Amino acid sequence: MDVKEWQKEESVSPRKVLSFKSVDMEIDKAIRESDDRRLKTKYNSAIYVIKRALALYSIEEVAFSFNGGKDSTVLLHLLRAGYFLHRAEQSCSNGILTDFPIRTIYFESTSVFPEINTFTYDTSKTYGLQMDIIHTDFKSGLEALLKAKPIRAIFLGVRIGDPTAVGQEQFSPSSPGWPPFIRVNPILDWSYRDVWAFLLTCKVQYCSLYDQGYTSIGSIYDTVPNALLSISSTSSKEKFKPAYLLPDGRLERAGRARKNSPLDGTRCPSFNNGLDGVNSQKNRMFTASVIGVGDEMLFGTVEDQLGPSLCRKLHSIGWLTSQASVVRNDIDSVAEEVERCKSTSDMVFLYGGVGPLHSDVTSAGIAKAFGVRLAPDEEFEEFLMHLIGDQCTGDRNEMAQLPEGITELLHHEKLGVPLIKCHNVIVLSATNATELDEQWACLIELSGSDGFLMLTEPYSAKHLRTNLTDVEIAQPLSKLCLEFPDLYIGCFRRSRQGPLVITIEGKDPSRIEAAVEALCKKFNPGAFSEVN
Repeated sequence: MDVKEWQKEESVSPRKVLSFKSVDMEIDKAIRESDDRRLKTKYNSAIYVIKRALALYSIEEVAFSFNGGKDSTVLLHLLRAGYFLHRAEQSCSNGILTDFPIRTIYFESTSVFPEINTFTYDTSKTYGLQMDIIHTDFKSGLEALLKAKPIRAIFLGVRIGDPTAVGQEQFSPSSPGWPPFIRVNPILDWSYRDVWAFLLTCKVQYCSLYDQGYTSIGSIYDTVPNALLSISSTSSKEKFKPAYLLPDGRLERAGRARKNSPLDGTRCPSFNNGLDGVNSQKNRMFTASVIGVGDEMLFGTVEDQLGPSLCRKLHSIGWLTSQASVVRNDIDSVAEEVERCKSTSDMVFLYGGVGPLHSDVTSAGIAKAFGVRLAPDEEFEEFLMHLIGDQCTGDRNEMAQLPEGITELLHHEKLGVPLIKCHNVIVLSATNATELDEQWACLIELSGSDGFLMLTEPYSAKHLRTNLTDVEIAQPLSKLCLEFPDLYIGCFRRSRQGPLVITIEGKDPSRIEAAVEALCKKFNPGAFSEVN
């Protein structure tokens, strides 16, 4: 059940709050009575992690990092339910918690939104949180706290897709250079949709900023309402729909005001129209690498049609294909090629090796190239379920395992399944030229809004045919290349006895004309004829 259906069926405001003084089974009861099977699965998994942590560590040895955001709000209530169920299993709970016994850490900062501060302190009062308020930076504050308290494990509201989530598991040791403790991540595999399904189903309160169009809250300096939730209004003040109405959870962080290049795998600020970036990069030379994955192409069993076609498509939008290669159906082979190309090319395109078969290793190779693991992607799995039905279920669906924390799904209404983008690497699932044409057309449309595939000035070219021998033409062509270093000058013969075709190509037609004129002056009139 999605958010809109929930509101209509329950006919209540999502802001309605359940009293903490009621039996603390309220969270568990709300989930059990829900018809959302996916939410139930996520809930059960998170509760298991919490109960496991509480079995491994005493209550004095665990802490909860709370920041007032939606993810940590979800975790707070999961911890409430998890602690109650843990105590119930030990037959020492009377059904009512008058205080929340897990130590809570709050890092207060001058750059935090006032609404976050207010919500955090109100929540602390409502649920009796034992708050340790830290005013220093996260690392220093944590070092001091762990020296003063016997804390060995900290519950965190980290989810896959968060910048800090890469490489983490449900139980992960702290990073080198940090004080030693275990990071416990009960909602690591939760999606944006799961977070809001939980908050609305359980009717718990959340920070008011989320009702004002904020979907991911950082500091006051880098966070704005998500433009995708903007409401057309005749008033001077822009209005926004609440965060739980965001149609695509992948765009959760679109309200973060980041200033990265659109080619480095990050989004531009939601309030930037992108025109300055387009104009400044219009004439830049962008490079791409094309990688085919498949033993059959290397064995000569099938002819590779997608690689050459992709090179032509890139050339048509003014991009230079710096290299095209085919590698074996082997994770290490894919990883090595992707790792080499992603650092030398603006974009890398892969085709082949996509699917559930033993030879479909493209996703695993990309994950290894970026140093991350494969993890289930529920949004992608939903598309697969619509495509192949009940065969796509649970952990058995290998196709829904995508590189963790770096994957973005590129949606288009003409695509049955989204394309996969991992930073500057794009995976195409096409198996023939027709499918490639369709996916490429969608990619061009999508790049217009996201800017990851910049459309630059197209190439212009002149083709000259001559019956001069290679020996006669070699030195003059070498000198021409030195005179016009900004142009591509190449030549080929369709047969050893046939005429030589010379190609002069670049983005400035006047320079091409000048090069043609300079070459013709080096020989007698009529030595060259132009070829269309």
